[in-house]
This record gives sequence, structure tokens and C-alpha cells, in this order.
Amino acid sequence: MYPVRVLSGMRPTGAMHIGHLHGALINWVRLQTEYPCFFFVADYHALTTAYEDPDIIGKSVWEMLVDWLAAGLDPNQSTIFIQSRVPEHAELSLLLGMSTPLGWLERVPTYKEQLERLSQKDLLTYGFLGYPVMQAADILVYRASMVPVGEDQVPHIEMTREIARRFNHLFGREPGFEQRAREAMRRLGSKRAKLYEELRTRYQEQGDDTALEQGRALLSSAQSLSLGDRERLFGFLEGSRKLILVEPHARLTKSPRLPGLDGQKMSKSYNNAIAMREDPAEVTRKIRTMQTDPARVRRNDPGNPELCPVWQLHQVYTDEATHAWVQHGCRTAAIGCLDCKQPVIDALLREQGPIRERAQQYLDDPTLLRNIVADGCDKARKAAQETMRDVREAMGLQYT
Repeated sequence: MYPVRVLSGMRPTGAMHIGHLHGALINWVRLQTEYPCFFFVADYHALTTAYEDPDIIGKSVWEMLVDWLAAGLDPNQSTIFIQSRVPEHAELSLLLGMSTPLGWLERVPTYKEQLERLSQKDLLTYGFLGYPVMQAADILVYRASMVPVGEDQVPHIEMTREIARRFNHLFGREPGFEQRAREAMRRLGSKRAKLYEELRTRYQEQGDDTALEQGRALLSSAQSLSLGDRERLFGFLEGSRKLILVEPHARLTKSPRLPGLDGQKMSKSYNNAIAMREDPAEVTRKIRTMQTDPARVRRNDPGNPELCPVWQLHQVYTDEATHAWVQHGCRTAAIGCLDCKQPVIDALLREQGPIRERAQQYLDDPTLLRNIVADGCDKARKAAQETMRDVREAMGLQYT
């Protein structure tokens, strides 16, 4: 069984805003201390909707990477790289596309939604339709078992699982698979081989999930097995063929919904965002002019925090005592909207100070950033090449 790996990526959209920070980056920083993590800039994906204006992509890539590092991503703990600099992404996407049914792509929930939402763009392209296949390749090429996503992205992970399952079914036909699996069993030793056979029978004949987990644990602890034998025995245990691509699982992340300055979802396209490295004076100005409860027309009008976008920022940035102060003060008109906003301003400025400091070293010396990315791309490519060697062999492309 392959080791647990985490993979996630973002399209290059330039400088990140605080919605990105609390929606994804803080979680990435935590995950890198727990698992091997691969984080990539999805510049190929940017071309699926912005192919007619590629000049913006390059600048956006480097701005976004500075923000990742400023948020706390550590190149000594995680692999940070650019998608297009690992050509195996494109190769696996092409090969997976050979066997992915067209109907699967047309049924992706976000496909028609995006066509309608971005109706001003010409998105009736192969690249846009094939986006889920490329996304699957991004995950599968690293045999990543865990992908941190919000609920809206779960269908994409399920699609990736289906693509991997279909690939394994079609191409996991190793000649003499059962014979090789039984030879691998003997290398477990007689006692473990007997236990493995018992667990395999219990799972396949009785559907005993506990036996499946025990069998996986047995194989994971067997130090005498080669990687190939381990793959065969995992497949033999589950009644399937040789495992080539790993089916990933979505790791749901609770991310607060940070409102923009106008109360809508924070987005640069809505021009309502606060950047992660916003100038302090601009942070103050933006929050002070932020929309509040429309019922508070005058200072002495009582309000309802639940109807105020600033209250959502309080839930992210201030403590319980401040929450109680806001709830009482707003509802009784004991405090004004500017009074309510000041703790959020103070907390935002405290958060952004260290972020700006960490970013400055990469702004002063861009070669530091380039070197980090170059090292990350090399590391990512080595992992991707291992997968592609097995994929090419399975598809009959590894010949001389």
C-alpha cells in the first residue's frame, strides 16, 4: 500500500486575499506538519478559462507563490511546485482521457454551471470539457490518498476515484496475476501467509470489512515484500487486479465564509476583497467603509449582527468576549458600527504583520523563490515519474 500523501493546488489568480488564507492556506500549513504534502500552482487549469489572455498567468504565478510562503508553507516540510513544469501531469491527463467516457464529463455538476456563469467566454472547448480528467491526473500522478477540499469539490474527487477505478480495471491485467500473487504470499512466511488467506476469504466471501482492514495492516507491516509484491497482494486481498492508480479520498475542511466588503462572497472579480498583504492604511479604510446592517441608518438605531457582514469577520478574528460585546452593543445601539469594526481592524493588522515580513525576503530577492520552486519541481517530477513508469507499462507503452 502506498504511503499517505496529501495533494492540493490553486489556479494562479495573483495575490491571495484573506478568504484564501482562512479557506485553504491555514489548513495547508497545518497538514504539512502531519503528512507528506504536495502543493502546486495549477497553471494549465488557468488556461481552460483564460486561454485567450495568457500574459496574466506568469505574473500571477509568482505573486501567489509569495503569498503561500508568507502564509507559512515551508519548503522543508512540503513540496511546492508548478504544474506545467512537471510534464507527467499532461501525459497522464492524455492517457486517462483515452478511457474516460464522454458522458462522465458532461455530467459533472459544475460544467453547465460554469458555462452559464462565464457565458461571456467561449468555453466550448476540449480543454474546458476535459478539466476533470486533468484534475484527476494531478492527483493520481502522485498517488495522493488525501485531497483537502470543501464540500463543493467532493464530486470532483469522486470523479477522480471513478477514473482511477476504471483505469485499474482496464489495465491492471498483469499476466499470471494470481500465480504471482500466490508466489508473493509465500514470501510473507507460512504463518502470515495463512492469516492473509483467512482474512482474504472472510472479506471476499463474507464481506467482512474488519478482515479487509486487518489484511491491509498485515501487508503494510510486512517488511520482506517488494513494492510490486505488495501491490499484487493488496489487489488479491480485495479481489481486484493489480493496483496501479490510488483512489484518493476527500478530506473535508471546515472553512469560514469570509464576506467581501459588499457582503457578497469575497472575490477579486467582485472587487470586494482584502489582500493578505494589504497596506495597513488600506485595511483600515476598507473595513471602516464596509457594508453593515442596513437597518442601522443612524447611530442610535439598534441593529442585528446576524444581518451584518462585519459580524462574520468577528467570528474569525475576535474572541468570545468581543462577540458578546458586539451582540449586546449592536442590538441596544450602545456601540456604533465604527466601534464594532475596530477590533476586526486591529486583529487583521496583527495577522498581516508577520505575513508581510515573511513575504519581504522573496520580494527583495526573487531568486530565493525561484530556487524553492525549482527544487520542488524536481522532487515532484521524481514522484510523478514513478507512477508514469507503471502507467506506461500497464498500457503497453513501455517497450523497446
